[in-house]
Amino acid sequence: MNSMIIDHEVLLRLSFFLGIFVSMAAWETLSPRRALSQSKRVRWANNLGLTLLNTFLLRLVFPVAAAGIALHAADRGWGLLNGLPLPGLLGGVLALLFLDLAIYSQHLMFHKVPLLWRLHRMHHTDLDLDVTSGFRFHPLEILLSMAIKMGIVVSIGAPAWSVILFEVLLNGTSLFNHANIALPLQADRLLRLAIVTPDMHRVHHSVIIRETDSNFSFNFPWWDRLFGTYRAQPAAGHTKMALGLANYRDAKWLRLRWMLAVPFAHLER
Repeated sequence: MNSMIIDHEVLLRLSFFLGIFVSMAAWETLSPRRALSQSKRVRWANNLGLTLLNTFLLRLVFPVAAAGIALHAADRGWGLLNGLPLPGLLGGVLALLFLDLAIYSQHLMFHKVPLLWRLHRMHHTDLDLDVTSGFRFHPLEILLSMAIKMGIVVSIGAPAWSVILFEVLLNGTSLFNHANIALPLQADRLLRLAIVTPDMHRVHHSVIIRETDSNFSFNFPWWDRLFGTYRAQPAAGHTKMALGLANYRDAKWLRLRWMLAVPFAHLER
């Protein structure tokens, strides 16, 4: 069972990633929420190039990754859930909730701690928001995030299957909630009771700092409401709001070499 989980992890994650990516890309082409302000060709080429770089570095530095660490922890009885007499399904569901809360907390921390913000702010320098923004993260942030995630997996004793499911959900919702898609307002209101919607997450990419520092959830939206970081709508409305960071308006920051240099720039927000 354990070997089957690891053997099929890459194929499972890649299949879901490609399926959701193609679906969102088609949807935002047919029914966009906002008009794009920058060259789509330039943004996509550089965002996709960054994705390939991050994938290579992750495999190079963490060949086992989170699911492998989960199996290792289970074999040795490490972690909170591995020490409790819980049914497998309940343990997996609890692990999913713990992991999602941890990602919310990490995201908040990457905004509040100056050194971590230097890494994360590259994600916010995108001047448009679409499906490719969902994996536009600096390589140093990606590597640090994986190390943190692996530590959390071991600490809580998450089952390997729940770790893989969480990774699939996290990748899928990141593509979905960054997508430039138009949802009916009623559908958005209902969906954001259970999942972070594009309209909810777009507020987080506002150039206005008080809006940037809100809506930190990725999968489940409950954490923002619970911890007081929820903001329903942007002040300027979704079609008129400015995206990105005030000091990174130059289109050069959309190109890969400049994206990689963002943590070392002397500009603030």
